[in-house]
Order: sequence, then structure tokens, then C-alpha cells
Amino acid sequence: MTKPNQLPRFIAASGMTNLADGIAVVVWAWIASLLSRDPLLIALMPIALRLPWFLFALPAGIVTDRVDRRRLILGMDVVRAVAFAAAALFVYQAIPLPTPPSDGTANPALFFALLGCALLVGTAEVFRDNAAQTMLPALVPHAQLEQANGRLWSVELVGNSLLGPALGAFLIAAVLWAPFAVNATMFAVAALLVLSLPGQFRPTRTQGNSWRTDLREGIGFLRAAPFLQVLAVITGVWNLLHQMVVIALILHVQENLNIGAQGYGLILAAGAVGGIAGGFVADRVVRAMGQGRAAKWMTLASAVAFAIIPFAPNGYVLALVLAAFEFTGLIWNTVSVSYRQRYIPDALLGRVNSIYRLLAWGMMPVGLLLSGLIVSIADGPLPRDLALISPFVVAAAGAALLTLLAWHPLGRGFKPISTAGLDPSATQ
Repeated sequence: MTKPNQLPRFIAASGMTNLADGIAVVVWAWIASLLSRDPLLIALMPIALRLPWFLFALPAGIVTDRVDRRRLILGMDVVRAVAFAAAALFVYQAIPLPTPPSDGTANPALFFALLGCALLVGTAEVFRDNAAQTMLPALVPHAQLEQANGRLWSVELVGNSLLGPALGAFLIAAVLWAPFAVNATMFAVAALLVLSLPGQFRPTRTQGNSWRTDLREGIGFLRAAPFLQVLAVITGVWNLLHQMVVIALILHVQENLNIGAQGYGLILAAGAVGGIAGGFVADRVVRAMGQGRAAKWMTLASAVAFAIIPFAPNGYVLALVLAAFEFTGLIWNTVSVSYRQRYIPDALLGRVNSIYRLLAWGMMPVGLLLSGLIVSIADGPLPRDLALISPFVVAAAGAALLTLLAWHPLGRGFKPISTAGLDPSATQ
């Protein structure tokens, strides 16, 4: 049933949590770089945030299809508020930080305490995001999912990639513990917004099934949907390559372009402007091009963007490249996620979505680790500046190969929105 009055509060809560996530985009990796200059150790912090997708995606899906999704979102926002409050306290007690060594960490106790907080934040995010993505189709008609997702992600990008990184860079440059304290407050406010949503959001399902039976049902549905499998593999490989680029940007910006935390945050914010624009036009682009053509060309655009990044001579050009990249990436997300939300029955959406995201998001830690390994291996045989851009080269080659292999499956896998979107019970 459509509940128009609930969608704004749902979007506001999501925007608040994504503002906190945007602050964290800069803060987690940047504070790791203040404790060590070892690229592998720096990569451990974002790995701790993404590893829970691999560990807990399946349990999150089962839980999402068993409980009230609103209450699950509420609980996970509270957990993240507590984790960030703890991180703020740990950093406050460790100030001033010693000079970071090239090997090892300047403060092992602080480094591993923050790793633990990052793991807790990442675990809560797995449960929260899966519940939120399965809850949205209950708030809008299925035919309006492209528009709703586009608007939702535009608001999320304002926080996650526009305001958040800039604010996080400003805060960490001013007071190291401040961004963690601000994030704790943001998640507390988001929890209050979710608490204010009326209604029940427990999926209709047969009670009494074991977890094994629930999981088998989700796996069986995905096995019978080969195009969903294709989308999961494409998304997983793309996420791996994207994470290689994201973590490589930290040292590339610092050492090759001589840009500080605030400049880095503004570069990420500029990229978000492109994503926000993409969110507002995504439904029109998809309808004009068709789902298949839009997905194909947006995948190709990623390969081009990865290839251009190492040649950007300064932060201004890099910001333009990231803006174009985020624009095309947002359109891809709109196509892929809206298709899943429409195609998968509500009673199975949490489980199938979690299996899908295990394949898709579980590759993120691999990309982060590969990025650090590539730099470490290349640093020595190659000059330091070339070693730092080597992950971009590998990512560009990987994205080009992915585009080539995915071109025909994407072109023929989608059905028109008019036949799939108007009937919520339709299956393909």
C-alpha cells in the first residue's frame, strides 16, 4: 500500500545517515594515513567497513524477511551512533598523534580500536541498508521505483559525497575527534526520524521456517533468474574495481597532486554534484534510452573515467572526471536496483537481495586489498608516483573487459518498464 506521507521522512532519515557516511568517507581512511604510511595498513580501515558485507549479507537477508524492517533500521542506526561515539572517545584520548611511520602504526592500540569500531559500523550498515532497500517498494507504486530511487539517491549523494566529505575534511583538519562525534549525533537523529514512521513493515510470509529453509528459498529464486545473476556478477566486478580506485585516490591526491584533506573532500564533493544530477534525470534517461542501452553505456563510461583519472593534472580536472563518473554510475544504479525491487516478490526481497549483494558488495574488500597490494608490489620496480597510479590503470583495463563481456547480456536481459513495472506481482 502506498503511504505518500512516509516517503519524505524515510528519505530524510536516509539523507541523515548518508551525511554521516559522507563524513566517514574521508575520516576513516584519512585518520589511518595519520597513523601509518603503509598502503596495506591504510586499506585495512575501509576493508573493515566492507568486510561485513561478505560475512553478514546472508544473515541480514534472512533477518530482513522475518522482522519489521522499520525496527531493524532503527536498531542499526542506534548501533552506529554508539560505535562512532566510542571512536570519538578513543581518538580524543590519543591526541596528539605521533608522526606516522612508513611501516607499522604510530599508535597500535588506537589503530585496532578504530578497526573494531569500523567493523561494528560496517556490520550495522549491512543490516540497515538491506532493510531500507526492501522497505522502499512498500512506500511507492512499482511503476515509480525509478523516480523514487533517483530522488532517494540524489538526497543520499548530497550527504554521502557532496556535503559529507567536505564537512568531514573540515572537521578532521580542525579537531581529529570531531567528525566521529558529529556522526554519532547524525545517526541518533536518523534513528528518531525512523522512529516517527507509523505503520508495520513486516513482510507477509509463512511462519515457522528454519533459517536454512529461508536461505534455500532465496537461493532457489536467484538460481531461476539468470539475468539477476548476470547483474550481480557485473555489479560485483564493478564494485571491486571502484574500491581499487577509491582507496588509491587517498595517497595519489596526497603525494602526486599535493592536495590536503579539505581539497580531497571538495574533489569528492564535486563528484557528487554529477551523481546528484544523475539522480534527478535518471528515470528520464532510462525511459529515453531503455534499460539495456542505459546499462551498457554507463558501464562503458566507467572504464573511460578510470582511464582518465591518472592523467588528471590537478584537483580541478580530477573533480570533473569524478563528476562525470558519478553521473553515469547513478544511472546504472537506478536501472539495476529498480529492476531488482520490481522483479523480486516482497516476501523474498530481503533474502534474494542479500544474496545478490553478497556477490556484488562482497567484492569490495577484495578491491581494497588488491589496490594496496598493487601499490606495494609496484613501489620499487616503479617510481613512487607511478606506483600510486597503477591501481587506476588496472581498474580501467578491468572495466573495459567487463564492458566487453557484459555488452550483449545487458542489451537483451531487460524487459520494458511498461510490462514489468505496472504489475507488482509480475515475474519474468
